[in-house]
Order: sequence, then structure tokens, then C-alpha cells
Amino acid sequence: MVFLPAEHPLTRALTERDFTDPTEVQSAVLESAAKDRDLLVSAQTGSGKTVAYGLAIASTLLGDALTLEPAAEPLALIVAPTRELALQVHRELTWLYQYAGGQVVSCVGGMDPRAEQRRLAKGAHIVVGTPGRLRDHLERGGLSVARLKAVVLDEADEMLDLGFREDLEFILEATPQDRRTLLFSATLPKAIVTLAKQYQRDAWRIAVSAGQQGHADIEYRATLVAPNEIEHAVVNVLRFIEAPTALVFCNTRDAVRHLQAILLERGFSVVALSGELSQNERNQALQALRDGRARICVATDVAARGIDLPNLDLVIHAELPQNPQILQHRSGRTGRAGRKGVSILLVLLSRRRRAEMLLQSAGIRASWGGAPSVEDIRKLDQERLLQSPFLTEDLSDDDMAMAKALLAERSAEDIAAALVRMYRSHLPAAEEVFDPGAGAAAAREPREFREPRGPREPRAEKHLPGQGVWFRLNVGRLKNADPRWLIPMICRQGKITKQEIGMIRILERETRIEIDAQVAERFAAAVALIERAEVRIEPLGTPPAESGPGEPRKAKAGDHPARPAIKERWKTKQAGWQKKKPN
Repeated sequence: MVFLPAEHPLTRALTERDFTDPTEVQSAVLESAAKDRDLLVSAQTGSGKTVAYGLAIASTLLGDALTLEPAAEPLALIVAPTRELALQVHRELTWLYQYAGGQVVSCVGGMDPRAEQRRLAKGAHIVVGTPGRLRDHLERGGLSVARLKAVVLDEADEMLDLGFREDLEFILEATPQDRRTLLFSATLPKAIVTLAKQYQRDAWRIAVSAGQQGHADIEYRATLVAPNEIEHAVVNVLRFIEAPTALVFCNTRDAVRHLQAILLERGFSVVALSGELSQNERNQALQALRDGRARICVATDVAARGIDLPNLDLVIHAELPQNPQILQHRSGRTGRAGRKGVSILLVLLSRRRRAEMLLQSAGIRASWGGAPSVEDIRKLDQERLLQSPFLTEDLSDDDMAMAKALLAERSAEDIAAALVRMYRSHLPAAEEVFDPGAGAAAAREPREFREPRGPREPRAEKHLPGQGVWFRLNVGRLKNADPRWLIPMICRQGKITKQEIGMIRILERETRIEIDAQVAERFAAAVALIERAEVRIEPLGTPPAESGPGEPRKAKAGDHPARPAIKERWKTKQAGWQKKKPN
């Protein structure tokens, strides 16, 4: 199926951009059943929605003509949730309608509203903007909607999530009743369906499946990371996968600033995007990514909504997203327009179950493993050096003459070593990361994919008390040993989770802990690497004998330290009540 007739001005623009085959959503909006009708479209990000509604409204704006009339009052209004998405839509529609004589004007927060009013006064065919700024222009009389033929709500679910429902209703109420209304949304929750019923007439429903569009070109990986090693894992992933552009997601502004500082210190070319930045700062950051001055962007979810970066082949979730929709939105920044992409979730050992549930809810299967090691990266660096243009391209006569002069003064080994040093000097150093082990990295099937358990099959216990491996800590009651601070310290030093700690016995001068036998070897290796720890952890050798009547109580991970004292007070009160009872 072709996009449009060969003589159509939009066809010429598409051909110049190498658009040969329409995506599923683009084909659907051009079907005869969808022509000149309201559309309710659900499609994942990265499915070509902008070009899709640009094509869909072409017949409404142009009719049978090949060019638009001189720009006056706008004929189409595109509403987007964020400044970045609105500006991206502005760029897309500008080149799409260039040969039709289309004038596209953007109206977004953070820009000079007076300059926008002057551009609107000169005339526009299509206005693209954010809900708040568009409403402001409507209330001030700078935006006339009397001649509107089409209104498009892009990423409507995001706009409702951001609290723009009142602004959207104000805009839709102000527009002509006979307009076309095209509603595009990644998901169709109840609020979107209600909005569609209220403001659309006999809408044609188009659904593009997430499985075919949302994940087809994205490879998902889940990387297990030990406590306090998230930043090191980000560094090693960026070194291991040398994507032209990479996007790293954090959940808060503070986390964005912290991670950007760490990556800058390591020598990466990195910019940040967060809600606290001004529009000018955000534009400069995006431009640095587009022209190659920066390769990595660290961003929050809000700041990254709607951005479309060229050659974005890698997305890293430094912190787990809050829900499956955010996971798909983040990952959808890559794997666009037929390009392959990689989405990597960095999962703390203690958050593995949550990550599994998140992936299961999103219908995603990910390969599990550990972060790339220093050895992995060095081996890859060697392969990349051997394939470098420095070694593969033809040498000039001057190059050969200098090479012979060097060989006359130095050995081949010295020259090769110097080449390696020069190559590595431009690369950020890889970080030592703890290997969670093959057992920890083995993927567990989500519940819906598991084989059903037989009715008589016993459920295996995760950990049997008394069958673990015992370790000794050089602190006890004399140094205020307390499970509340011991357990986090043990997890941090041993790279394990709280669930892998069994019994805890706090003695006068030392503490003895039981570690799950499956992770005991990894735990011992991790604590052995710590040279100057205030609390030393070492293997106990033989398991301690069961505690007798005079020995300290056995504590489980998570026990409240005051529980024995509370019980003693309770026994004293009970004894007093018994004495007071009448005979």
C-alpha cells in the first residue's frame, strides 16, 4: 500500500525522507473507512503516530487541492503534553507539509508568548502547542479557532496523567462542533474513553497491538546489581555497549544531578534533562545530543516525555520505573523507525521480585544477567581496536615513512603498547563490579509461563535455619550491636539481600550470622575484598552449638532489638496480676 498518490505534495516530502513502507498505524489511518471521520487510536510510542495524524488530516485540510490557501486563521490544532513533544511535532509537520505550503506555528510553555502571538497574527495553517499555553492564547484572544477543521490530541493519556483535563475540555469546548477530532493514546483507560465519548462523533477505533509495535525492535535485558553499585553498573554498560546515543533514566531530579556528575567525572560526554531546567537549557541539551557534542542523556520521566533523538540505540533504567506504562514509555525512546534498540533494567538484588512483576505486567520477556565486568570490557576494547580505522584504512606514503622511522628507533612491542595507551586514554575507565553469580542471574519464569505444580508436589523452602554457613562479626553487645544497623551493613558489604540472612546471634564481644548456603561463597568473596572495614566479617569455621538456657537468644533478621525486654516486663506484670487475684 502506498502512502498517497504520487502527485500529492506529502508524497514528495515522504520520498525525500526515505519513507517507503507505512507503519501499521499509518496504514490504518489511510484506510477508506477512516477517511474524514473522528479517530480513536491506541498505539505505542515509536509507532509513527506523528506522521500518521499528519497524513490523516491532509484530506481535511487540502481537499482536492495540492497546496494550501495563504495562511490566515489556523485550520488544525495539535495538542501535546510536553514542550519537547510539541516542538518535535512542529518539526515533523513542517517538513511533511513543506511542499503543500503549510505554515506551522508552535505555542509552548517556556517560550516568549508575545513572539508566539506575532507569529499567530501573521497566519498559520497548523498550530501545535501544550494545553496550558494554548488555553492562555485562547483566553487572551491571540488564537482564533473559528476556522478549525481538525483537532488532534497526541498522547492523551499522558495529558490526563499530568492534570490537563480541565485545559483540554476548555480547548475542545471552544472549537467548532463540526471539527474532526483525532485522539491518539498509548493506552485507553476509562478517563480517555469518557473523554472520547464526550467530544467525538462516531469515532473509528484503531488499535495497534503493543506486541507488534511496542517491543518488536527492542531487546530487553535485566541486569542484577549488588547494593551501592548502580553507578558502577551504568558506567560499565555504557562502556560495553557503545551506542551513538544513550538515554539513562532516574526517578528524581537529585538522582539525575548525582549520576550526571559521576559520568562527567569518568570522562563521558553527558547532558541532563529534568523539570528544574529552563526551556533554553533543555533545548541546548537536546541540541548537543543531536549534533554529537554529547552522547549520553540522564533524564527524569517528565523531562524525557516525547523526545525523539537520532541514533538512540540504548536505554538504561538506572532506577526501576513505577509501573509498566512508564517502562514502555521509557523503552519506546529507542527501537524507532525500524532501528534496533536495547533497553536495560538495572535491578538491585533486593528488588528482583519487583522487577519480575513489572516485566510480567508489561508482557515483556527479558534476559537476565550481571553487569559487564572489567575483563569483558577490556576484551571488547581489544576487538574494537583491531577493527579501528587506524588499523584498517589504507596508509599514505607519509604514514609509512613515519612508521619505518619509528620501527628504526623502537621495537614493534613498544609501538603497539603506545598505540594501546593512546587508544585507552580516550576511554572512561571501567569499574569493578561484583558478580552476582550464575545462580543469582538465572532467569525465573513469570507465573503465567510456569508449568502447573502437581497437587502432591511439596513446596521447597527457600532457606532452612541451621543449614546455612556461619560467619563472625567483630562486634557484640559491648559495641551496641543491633540488627537494625547490622543487617543493612551485612547486605552492603556482602552484596546479598536481607532474605539471604538466617539466624543472628549477638554475643558479648562478637556476633554470629547465618548466610544462605547458596550465596555463602559469593558472600565470603565480597567481604574479603574489604580492606579497612570498621566491622570485620570472616568465616566462623564450624557451626555454633545450639544455645542453652544461659546463652543468648537466637535472633532472626528483622527482629526488634527490644523484644526480649518487652517480654520480661510482660511476665512481671502477669506475675503481679496473679498475686492480686482473690483466692
